[in-house]
Order: sequence, then structure tokens, then C-alpha cells
Amino acid sequence: MFDAALRPVIDPPLKRLASLLVAARVSANSVTWAGFVIGMAAIPLIAMQHYGWALFLIALNRLSDGLDGAVARATRLTDYGGYLDIVLDFIFYAGIVFGLSLARPDEALYGAFLLWTFMGTGATFLAFAMLAAKYGETTEINGRKSLYYLGGLAEGTETIVALSLMCIFPASFPFVCIIFGTMCIITAVTRIYATKERFGKR
Repeated sequence: MFDAALRPVIDPPLKRLASLLVAARVSANSVTWAGFVIGMAAIPLIAMQHYGWALFLIALNRLSDGLDGAVARATRLTDYGGYLDIVLDFIFYAGIVFGLSLARPDEALYGAFLLWTFMGTGATFLAFAMLAAKYGETTEINGRKSLYYLGGLAEGTETIVALSLMCIFPASFPFVCIIFGTMCIITAVTRIYATKERFGKR
């Protein structure tokens, strides 16, 4: 919901950092993989309830997620780079919820609910991107991307806010899972409707 609005704020500093990485011959895919490894390291920290350190790694992962795109736009956007970026993001998001469920096993059912709703947002996002590519449709509302980014109530910004809240206030885990999971359901439903409107007669 807020991703596009934040782009003018976050893009300038990301471009400056990306220029340093480009000068050092660091590839966008290398940044993606580095961020993913850092993000995965947050899972055992969360499971052991070291939430502060985990939150620090989550922040580094999100920084790398912005940087890889900035590096790609400064050099060359590739289909594989776009694929890698979105796939590893989804694995990262689910991994953080998994770690929180390990930390709070008595409330793991709420984590399972949130992971179920993640399937809805992920599937509707990727399926729309597939159809958009088939018909040659593009958008730059969230910046120049390899994939068509279909917005919704629950996007990247909202996901990170939700995951961060659960790390800062662990006792809020069930509440945030229910609220954000509901947002994900609404997002999936609206994306299905948008896809029907756009491609239903093709």
C-alpha cells in the first residue's frame, strides 16, 4: 500500500550506495544472495528469542533488497535477477514467521495462519506478473522492475512493519498475525478481482 509512496524517499540514498557497489564491481545478484543469507541468519536468533539481533539482521536484509534493485538499474536488469529477488524475498518473509513460531510454540497456530495467507498474496502476485508478461504489460509505479509489481493492501512495506512489530513486541505475535493475515486475504481477493477485470475476457 505504501511502497510506491516511499520510493521518492528511499531511492536517492539507495542510488548513492549502489554507485559505490557498481564501482567495486559488485553484482546485483551478489547483493541479493548476501542479503538472503543475512536474513536466514535471523531465523535461529528469533527462535532463541534474541529479537534485537534478529531485527538488526532483518534491517540489513531489507537494505540489501533495496540495493540489489538499485545496482541492477545502474547496470542491467535481468529476468533471473528479478526472479531471484522475489523468490528469496518470499522465502525470507516465511522464514521470519517460522522463527517466531519456533520461539512461541504455544502460539504457532497463528503463525500457520499467517503463512497460509502469504500463499494467497504470493500466488496472486506471481500469477498476475505471468499474465502481464504474456501480454506485454509493464508498470514503473514501484520503480523499474523485471516483473510486473501489482500492488495491494499488504505489500513489502507493510510486511516488514508487521514482522518488525512481532520482534519488538513478541507478545503481539498472535494479534499481528491475525491483523496482517487479514490484510493479506483482502490483498489476495482484490488481486483476483483486478486480474479478472484485466484479463478475464482474453
